[in-house]
Amino acid sequence: MEERPLRVAIMGLGGYGTRVAEAMQACKRARLVGVVSGTPSKIKAWQAKYNIPDKNCYNYETFDNIKDNPDIDVVYVITPNALHHDHVIRAAKAGKHVICEKPMALNAKEGQEMVDACEQAKVKLLVGYRMHFEPKTLEVVRLRKKNAFGKILFFQGLSGFEIGDPNQWRLNKELAGGGSLMDIGIYAINGARYMVGEEPIWVTAQETKTDKQKFKEGVDETIQFQMGFPSGALASCLSTYSMNNLDRFFLNGEEGFAELQPSTGYGPIEGRTHLGPLNQAHKTHQTIQMDEMAGIIMNGNKPVVPVDGAEGLRDLRIIDAIYRACQSGQKVSV
Repeated sequence: MEERPLRVAIMGLGGYGTRVAEAMQACKRARLVGVVSGTPSKIKAWQAKYNIPDKNCYNYETFDNIKDNPDIDVVYVITPNALHHDHVIRAAKAGKHVICEKPMALNAKEGQEMVDACEQAKVKLLVGYRMHFEPKTLEVVRLRKKNAFGKILFFQGLSGFEIGDPNQWRLNKELAGGGSLMDIGIYAINGARYMVGEEPIWVTAQETKTDKQKFKEGVDETIQFQMGFPSGALASCLSTYSMNNLDRFFLNGEEGFAELQPSTGYGPIEGRTHLGPLNQAHKTHQTIQMDEMAGIIMNGNKPVVPVDGAEGLRDLRIIDAIYRACQSGQKVSV
């Protein structure tokens, strides 16, 4: 018998929500069945394109009624960062599993409240870490786990691009909760953790701002940050909204190395190690992510690299520490 698909409602029908919906057309285990949006014209367009019935369409006012809809299993929250906290908690209270885009929240305090709300409601909370299912990335993790690189000494993560429209929500402190670190820098933070295979115990960080018109108070343009791990391994990372060609991870061990470049873009990811090139086939990240998440939610599957709320919370604690280090100029414990 064929297993029932995970029935997904996407909340927030912007650029990334559209990308996920497109990718889900190729999913074997997950199906788009509902939408939540504040824009009636978007709802109509999505209904026509994806054959979504009226009863599975909600706006932000009617959203809580989703609790009475047995045809939706999970809500995928793809709204601006500042709205994640409220939207995830509302979805949990409605008895729905939740997938939340990263960063999971604006800070660790909010993140903890979201984890608690989902535990209380006995629903699963997953975070949209698509790289955790990407084949070349997983091959590096596999090699590191079997000690192919020897003792890990150093990680470098470069994450950045030149941001366009100065009026977009990502440059609005109220909606984004920060700047480049919250959007692109989280890839280097998260990547350092799964590439090194440890949790950092301290951070130092320096912020640079060249355009105070575009990057207003509380919206970081460029942050360089360093992390120390219990084994003595070090990470040196860059997060920026003002430089292109920055999408590279480099892991160095006593007996070998791994390099991914591009390391976190939509693909294809390219990589090599001291053993030679990584040749795993490219698959659309969001398609693999949604099929794998269906297995996690429906069957209790355990991914190689976690994607649960606790994983999201770990990144938020590090983000909080990096912002504190920028302000104080001091080394901050995580």
